[in-house]
Order: sequence, then structure tokens, then C-alpha cells
Amino acid sequence: MAVIVHTSVRLGDMQAQYLLDEQTLQLGLRLIPAGMEPLSWDTKRHGVDSCVQTYVTGDVFSNGYAGGKTLRQSGTTRALQLERIQVQTLPGGGKTVKASLRHPVYGQFCHSLVWRGGSWLESHTTYHNDTARPVCLEALSSVSLFDMTPFSPADAPGDLVIHRLESAWSMEGRLLSQGAEELNLEPSWAKLGVRTLRFGQVGSMPVNGWFPWLMVEDRRSRVFWGCQIAHNASWQLELYRADDGLSFSGGLADYQFGHWRKTIQPGETFWTPKAIVTVCRGEGVLDAAQRMTAALMPENPVEVERDLPIVFNEYCTSWGCPSQEGISQILEVLRGKPIRYFVIDAGWYKPEDKPWDQALGDWKVSQELFPQGLEQMVKAIRQAGMIPGIWFEPETVGPDAQAYYQEEHLLKRDGFPITTMTRRFWDFRDSWVRGYVKSHIVDFLKDYGFGYVKLDYNDTIGLGCDGGESLGEGLRQHMEQVAAFHQLLHQTLPELVVENCASGGHRLEPSWLRSTAMSSFSDAHECVAIPIIAANLHYALLPWQSQIWAVLRQEDTPRRIVYTMAAAFLGRMCLSGDVTRLSPQQWQLVDEGMAFYRRIAPVIAQGHSHRFGPEITAYNTPAGWQGVFRMAPDGKAFVVLHQFGGDLPKEITIPLPTGYRWRVMGTYGNGTVLGEKTLTWHPEGTFCAAAAAMEGEKVLPGQTDDMGERI
Repeated sequence: MAVIVHTSVRLGDMQAQYLLDEQTLQLGLRLIPAGMEPLSWDTKRHGVDSCVQTYVTGDVFSNGYAGGKTLRQSGTTRALQLERIQVQTLPGGGKTVKASLRHPVYGQFCHSLVWRGGSWLESHTTYHNDTARPVCLEALSSVSLFDMTPFSPADAPGDLVIHRLESAWSMEGRLLSQGAEELNLEPSWAKLGVRTLRFGQVGSMPVNGWFPWLMVEDRRSRVFWGCQIAHNASWQLELYRADDGLSFSGGLADYQFGHWRKTIQPGETFWTPKAIVTVCRGEGVLDAAQRMTAALMPENPVEVERDLPIVFNEYCTSWGCPSQEGISQILEVLRGKPIRYFVIDAGWYKPEDKPWDQALGDWKVSQELFPQGLEQMVKAIRQAGMIPGIWFEPETVGPDAQAYYQEEHLLKRDGFPITTMTRRFWDFRDSWVRGYVKSHIVDFLKDYGFGYVKLDYNDTIGLGCDGGESLGEGLRQHMEQVAAFHQLLHQTLPELVVENCASGGHRLEPSWLRSTAMSSFSDAHECVAIPIIAANLHYALLPWQSQIWAVLRQEDTPRRIVYTMAAAFLGRMCLSGDVTRLSPQQWQLVDEGMAFYRRIAPVIAQGHSHRFGPEITAYNTPAGWQGVFRMAPDGKAFVVLHQFGGDLPKEITIPLPTGYRWRVMGTYGNGTVLGEKTLTWHPEGTFCAAAAAMEGEKVLPGQTDDMGERI
């Protein structure tokens, strides 16, 4: 078998290599850091794994006891042959690489790789049915990379580590790192019997169990391959191995995993969701991950967001029962403080004596809670110097709402409305529903003059819904129209700040992150794990998109207030709680925390994060400590330190980047000490915190730093 590098394209500090099997014309995509030289292909026992993974109903499945395990390397895929590769230069200096493949029966598949000048690539696939008959797809990848052992001998024994991000309600972003052998991804002695690991999420909450995120590390060469899937419905990522090489692919959940199949009519074209991919040589997973999060800038930036303003959300004050009286009292306390957004959360619409989560869908302002109407509250919030915000859950209806019984407009499965304990779901493919949502939400926001909206979502429809060729396709079509609702909001109200929330963090995936200004990081409102979760999310989203609860209670000690406020320095600060009942001494600590946040906001926006401390296993009773150092290109930086339970260390030391003269510009909490290339903190007890704002002056080559060391 002759395998050649058919095309090699430099994309920033990455190299895309398209390897061609000259006998079968199968084309594989290998990504490597630019400047690194792979081992000779002849030293390995492996074949080319296609850059497009697909399966057409009725075709041949993969070899290797793969039935029910995978649709990769199917008969459909193995019949794809290279037509051409085109490299185009984009305005601004980026590049697009398009690899066109043809199936002798089913037509044209095209894989596109787009580099826009950053540290990541966008990957997607199109299928164009240029045949005379319908074609039913059951799988089509957004990305498929192979040969992730190019720098290690044989099958890289002991070198490969698979990193994934787990997710659960109020425990988002736990990093799970496992060796390839531990996951049974070691090839067999005879290179027979495929090894697969397919994981993902099924339903309308794309981060319900796993983040659509994967990192493969070669510890020998310190090379990392990363991927994030940008899809708001069912998705999958799959590791695959039949020989010395390791491959992964990802995109839409296929028919076996997420009940997705779709018939493409003659002349039609289907586009997959995008995937974000990267490769680099680096020191750790977090460094590599931040190459991908750099791709998540909002598509519709709002000017008022540029300095990362502080949010106040009254949910943890009223717990779903906001009122004119309560909000008026809060406004008197917050007047003059550096808070820009005041958000009225769930319950403003609920009938008397009904819970907020069962009255969704009619969206009528409660006269009992707001006897003078919501107009008066909007006016009062603006008079207090803040931008008014309000909460909606636009996709669902509750049993105490008339909308719950509009069954002809609700999502169904097997002919029955999809029903959970407290919700049913609008069908956004229905033009009547789109009109209803526009009049009850979009026009509502415009008419009342709200400048901020929190869009929440607190359940999932699961496998899918009627109306498509499959349940998974019905779900994809529905969620496509939900995304169109976001675009309608931006088009109608371009200055509106939109917050993405789904029981906290269940929609923290790239397409939602790009279409909103910021996202609720979690429903972890008051628990001690907040700083752990907040730091976890630096793997998957930009910190300035990550809105972190800072809930204040009347009984909070000074230590607890500092602990709470410092956690919010790891993202966007969102205050809530007993703000009308805090003492002057408590408010002094809160005010100092807000001032510190304002000082470090530019670093939150532009910085690069480094995380320190032992692994934290139990989130409800965490033991150990955590440090996060974040530095911006201009040398400004900050460090946030949290001590949890367990044994209390005498001191905690964070190493600082060399080549700088460091100065501490301000602190929050009990003191930190700047030493020789380190920052040292002496915790005052369990569950305490401290932070320091710093500035590093670059020392030029040949100069000495303050310690006399030559640079």
C-alpha cells in the first residue's frame, strides 16, 4: 500500500496534511504542529482513515465486530475517493481548504477546513446529492482526524491520554483524564476488532452529561489535539482504533446514538454543524483548551458589554417570587453602586399561590406582584442608574398556563405531547409558535424597554420529536428554529444583552456561546464548589462569558463574603441574596470586592489562565486548595486563591512567569506576599480566599530582574 502526503497546508502554527492511499484513493486528514516532523509512515502498521465519515441506509457496516458500536469506516466511507483539494486565501489572510470526495453511487461529499488567522480551525462537511434518487444519511461527521501517533513508535504504548469534560447539574466541567489503554483503545495483536469510544449527549440540553469537548494528548511529544462541537442538540464524539493510529470524529449524533437520519433529495445539499479543532505542542490541557475558547467570541457584540459590567439578579433574593415592593427596596440599597444590570428573574408572571416553574408560557405580568405594572419597575431601575433585565423560558410551557393545552403547537413523540413533570415544549418549526414567541417575548422586551434578557431552559425533550425523517432529525430541525429565534432577537433589538442559561450550564456549547453575550456558569448558587466549577469552565469558554453567582447572606462572616466574591473574579460577577439586610461592615467587603473586580476586568477579558493546586474530587466537601493565575498581553495579571477543607497548609505558593519585574497593585482578602518569582499566601482557615492584582514589566534580554538574575 502506497500512502503519500498529497497536500500539506500551513495554517498559522498548525500544519494540515492530507494523506492519500494511492490504491483506494481514500483521503485522511492529519493535523500536526507546524515544524514538527512525523515518523516515517513505513514504521507503522496502519491505514488511511477517511476525513469524511458517513453511512447511507442499507450500505455495508464496518469490519471488526463493529455492529452497534460504530458507523465509522463503513462501506459508504470506504468507497469515497478523492476528486480534488482546493486551497483558497480569505480576505485578511486566512485560508480555506476544501477536499472534495465522490461516492460512485451517492454523489459528492466535501470536507472544509477554515483558518481565520487564530489558534483554531473550523471544520464541517457538506453532502450534495447530485444523483437522480433520494439518499438517506444515518451519519455524517463534522470533523474526522487520524494518525494521532505520528511522533511515537508503534501504537504509542502508555503515551496517549484522553481528556474529556464531564457535566452534571451544579457540577459542570470536571476534567476526566484517562490513558488510551485504560479506555481499552489499545489495538489488538492482529490489528483486528475495532476499538471505539463513542460519547455525547442526546436531547435539547447539549451539555447534559458531557461537554462537546475532547482533547487527545501524546505525553511523549507533548502534542495536544483538541475538538469542540458547535451544535445545540444531540451530538457525539468518537475515538476509533483498528491499528497503530488513533482517530476521532465528531458532529451530529448518528442513527445508532441519537436516532438521526435524514433523506437528501436530488439536487439538495446538507451542511453539518461546525467543529472547532486545534493542535499544538504545549505544557498542559488548559493551554491547549484556550486555543479553542479563543474561537467563542460573540457573533453580535454589544457595546455596553465591553467593560464586563457587574450584574445583579434577584433570583436568590426572592427565589422565584419577585415583587414591586421587594425590588423597590433592593434598588434603594444598590443605587450608586458599580452595577450595570438589574435582572428580574423567574416568577414575575406567576398567578397567586402558584409556583413559578409551573406557570410558564402565557407571559402575563402578575397584577398581585406588580400592582402598578412592570412599566413602573423598568422606570425605577433606570432611575437607579441600571439597565433593566428580565427572565424568560421561551421554549417551554407549564401546566398552570393556558399555553400548556395548545397541543397542536407542541412538540410530540409518537403522536403524544412530550411531557415532563413540570413542562411541555413549543414546536418552533410551527409558524404560529414563532409568531406567538415574537409577540410575547420579542415585542414585550421592545415595548417595555428592557436592555437585558435572560433566556433559560430547564428541561430536555430527550431523544427527539415527530416531524422529521427520524426523531433526531425532528430535534435538529426544531433546534435550528430556536437558533433562528436568537437571530431574530439580535436583528430586532441589536443592543439587547442576551444571557444564555439552561439550568445553569447545560447549554455551554460553542453555538450558544457565540450567539449570546454571556452565559450562566452553573446553578451552583451558594455551595462551596463555586470556585472549582468556575475554574473548570476556563477549559470550555471564555471567562468573560461565564456569569458566576455571588450570593450574599445576612449571616455571612467576613471570611465567607471574601470567599464568595473572590470566586466571581474567575468570570463575570453576578450578585444576589440578602442585599437589603447586610450590615455596613459586610457591605464594605462587598464594595471592596466590586472595586477589585473592576480593576481586573480587562485581564478577565484579554488574559490567559493557569491553574494550580491538587485535584479536587469531592465537590460538596472539597479538600485542598486552588489557585488561578490569569495574565493579559500587556503584563497585567491577577491571581485568585481558595483554600477548601482538609488539612490547612502553612502557605500556598504560586509561580509567576519569568522575565518580568512583578508588582502587586492591589489585594482582596487577607494578605499575599510577593517573593522571588512567586506569590505566597498564608490561609487564615478553611474555606477562605484571597486575590491579588499584579503588573509585570517585561525585562529586556541582557537586563537583570529585581533578583539580579540575567534574562
